Amino acid sequence: MLRYGALAIDPPLILAPMAGITDRQFRLILRRIGGVGLVTMEFISSEALVRGNKRTRKLMHYVEEERPISIQIYGAKPESMASAAKVVEEIGADACDINMGCPANKILKGCAGCSLMGNLDLAQQIIKAVRSSLTIPLTVKFRLGLNDDVKNFLELGKICEGEGVDAVAVHARTAKQMFSGRADWQEITALKSALKIPVVGNGDVKTAEDAVRMLRETGCDGVMIGRASMKNPWIYRQTAELLQGRTPTLPTPQDRHALIRAHFDMVTAQEEPGFALHKLRTFTGWYTHGLPDGGRLRALIGTLDTPQAFSDAVDAYFSGGDMRTAA
Repeated sequence: MLRYGALAIDPPLILAPMAGITDRQFRLILRRIGGVGLVTMEFISSEALVRGNKRTRKLMHYVEEERPISIQIYGAKPESMASAAKVVEEIGADACDINMGCPANKILKGCAGCSLMGNLDLAQQIIKAVRSSLTIPLTVKFRLGLNDDVKNFLELGKICEGEGVDAVAVHARTAKQMFSGRADWQEITALKSALKIPVVGNGDVKTAEDAVRMLRETGCDGVMIGRASMKNPWIYRQTAELLQGRTPTLPTPQDRHALIRAHFDMVTAQEEPGFALHKLRTFTGWYTHGLPDGGRLRALIGTLDTPQAFSDAVDAYFSGGDMRTAA
C-alpha cells in the first residue's frame, strides 16, 4: 500500500493535477466510477491564494466524497508558498503538493513550476518553508530536469527526502519535451533506487496495462495518471481490477451515456450557462472518443448554443435517434 506519511492511498493510483481539467465535477466523476486512490486539484497559485483571490478560493472547493484529496500549489517565493500551504491545511486537505514540474511557459516565466529545477537552492528554500508550515503530508512533483543537458531529478529527489517530504512524483520527461517524445521510465527506476521515501511514476500511462507495467518495471510505489483519464475515466478502476488479478471492465455505450448525463447535471447545476456549455462540449469530446459516429456528435454540439439542445442531441445519439432533429 502506498503511504504519504500516515495517509494510506489504496489503490496506489493518483489523479494528476491538470489545469482546467481536475475540477470538482471531474474529481467526483472519477470517485464515483472508483479505483482512484487519491485525487488532486488543478494547481493553485500561492500568490493569488495569499492575496485572497475569490476565484482561486472557489477552485479549492471540495466535498467529503472526494477524500482523500491533495491540493497542489505553485510559486517562486518561500514565504508565499508557506502561507498558501497553511491555507491548504486549514481547509482540511489530506495532503499538500508542491508543483516543480509544470513546463508551461506562463509558469516558467514566473520562476515557478519546472523552472525551480534550474535553481535548486530556491527549490530547497521553498520545500523547507512549506514543510515547516504543515503537519499534513507533503509531496513534491517534478520532471527529469529542464532539458536533456540538465537532468537533476536525482538531486532534487534527495533534497526532498532530506527536508522531510513524505513522497515525490516524477514525470519522466524534461520540461523541454513538454508532452512529446517518450517518457523514460528507466529514470523512475533510478529515482526509486536513490530514495527511501515513496516514489510515484508519471508519464505515458495510456491504459490500465501501462499502469501495471510501470509499477512492475520501475518498482515505483504508485502511479499518477493524467491525460489518459480524460478519454477513459474508467482507467483507475480497470487498473485496480488488473492489480487484483481480474479482467478489466470495459464501459458500455450505456455507461458512457450515464457518465455524460451525470457530468452534465453537475456542471449545469454549478456553473453559469455559457461556461457550462463550454465544459459540456469539452468533456463530451473526451467521453465519446472511439465511439461509432462520435465525430458527428462532436461536430454537432460545437454548433449548439444552449445546454438543453446539447442534452437532447446527446440523448438522441445514444438512443439511435436523429441528433439534428433533437437539437
